[in-house]
Amino acid sequence: QVQLVESGGGSVQAGGSLRLSCVISGDNSRLGCIAWLRQTPGKEREGVAAINGGGSNTFYAERVRGRFTISQDRAKDTVFLLMDNLKTEDYGIYYCAARRWCFYGLWLTASGYESWGQGTQVTVTS
Repeated sequence: QVQLVESGGGSVQAGGSLRLSCVISGDNSRLGCIAWLRQTPGKEREGVAAINGGGSNTFYAERVRGRFTISQDRAKDTVFLLMDNLKTEDYGIYYCAARRWCFYGLWLTASGYESWGQGTQVTVTS
């Protein structure tokens, strides 16, 4: 069983930055892909960024590429999402989630994830 706990959300002005953290505990040997997904009212959760277990591969949704950076501190069992140059449309609840594989774009949709965090709210004001 893998547990995920997010933190770092908040309210920021457009153009600002936030760093989200996801602390991972439990047996994560099988779930090699950790991702951040976002949900806005009335919409499905959508992938924002993902990283494989070893940290050697990272994946980004097109709309955040060049602005967001996903990274992993394996010693602390933590995955970070650094969000720079935030836009008002980046708002939502950000979830950390774990699945077996990141490849072939599987991480972009909410299906297939086996563990989820509770989510952290991100608000971007103009």
